[in-house]
Amino acid sequence: MTTGGEFYQRLGVKRIINAASWITVFGGSIMPPAVVQAMEEASHWFVDMHDLNQKAGDVIAELTGAEAGLVTAGSAAGMVLEAAATMAGNDPAKVWRLPDTEGMKNEIVLHRAHRVNYDHNFRAAGAKLVEIGNASTTQEWELEDAINENTAAVAYIFGPRRGGAIPLPRAVEIAHSHDVPVIVDAAAMLPPPENLSRFIDEGADMVSFSGGKGVLGPQSTGILAGRADLIEAAYANGAPNSVSVGRSAKVCKEEIAGLITALQIFVDTDFETVNANWRAQCAHVVEELKDIPGIMVELEEARPDLLESSSNFAKAVVHFDQGWNGPSVEQIDQMLEDGDPGVRIGKSDVGDALAVYPVNLQSGEEEILAARLREVLTGG
Repeated sequence: MTTGGEFYQRLGVKRIINAASWITVFGGSIMPPAVVQAMEEASHWFVDMHDLNQKAGDVIAELTGAEAGLVTAGSAAGMVLEAAATMAGNDPAKVWRLPDTEGMKNEIVLHRAHRVNYDHNFRAAGAKLVEIGNASTTQEWELEDAINENTAAVAYIFGPRRGGAIPLPRAVEIAHSHDVPVIVDAAAMLPPPENLSRFIDEGADMVSFSGGKGVLGPQSTGILAGRADLIEAAYANGAPNSVSVGRSAKVCKEEIAGLITALQIFVDTDFETVNANWRAQCAHVVEELKDIPGIMVELEEARPDLLESSSNFAKAVVHFDQGWNGPSVEQIDQMLEDGDPGVRIGKSDVGDALAVYPVNLQSGEEEILAARLREVLTGG
């Protein structure tokens, strides 16, 4: 096997086998040829970016069931724009002032169970986070009590284990009773494709998705869908407008072309077949490792009903018995990384275990992965 494409070889960058899911630091995902072609075709012409953004937003609205849509520079940028839209609206004076939010409604209510690295993006726009609940329980009265005259939005983050968060439909009901919008980060919640419209259907006012990851668009793009007035405000607070807090999160015409093409392919994809292939790859890994003493390997079935990003597809999980005397998880990681090609593997959500996430495995790579894992685990 070669060490990578010609470009990576020239730079001396080693390619990897990615069994760690759609992670930005490992390159996100691999775009289908039609997406790359659309980006190449878009590169030959100039267009009015306002017109392009509007037309692309119309496609997003149609496919999500929202009133309006916008292509963003990733889901993180979408979170910045969600916060900015709910605080500054499209008032040019407020747009200009962000992230200075003095005198504005600038509080965003967030479940403590939803605190993740990415909530920094709300704060980047100037929002102040107000936490409710604890790691395992949140009472409805806590949300009611947290909403006041300074509340700009209630935020809801999907992806990690959500602990005792109030279910989204009920959180929406409470927030809307106070005329407060609900903004959602669902970056890694595609597939399944029905999630494109699910959170809008449940009453969310704005939802941000990654345009890379499972959509297989450019990793630097995102999808923002929601109420027309809030999408208009998000656009006022983003690029190509030069006076906005979101100007740094610019999306070029080629990326917009790639994202819209990828999204149209995504909604037409037969995910029953895709999921069956992912499951088969995991089953191969389980079969190849199951006889190794000191470990237990299991096939975890997809559980999209859990509404957790790592449960949306099957995975192979390697658990270590108490009597395991082989290398540590950290040593296994390092040995896999040191190979050529390098291998990246995930961590299980529960316990000290390794997990094979199949979503970025290319055809046949499950065989290489299983052989390399067996070699490392047995010292072969």
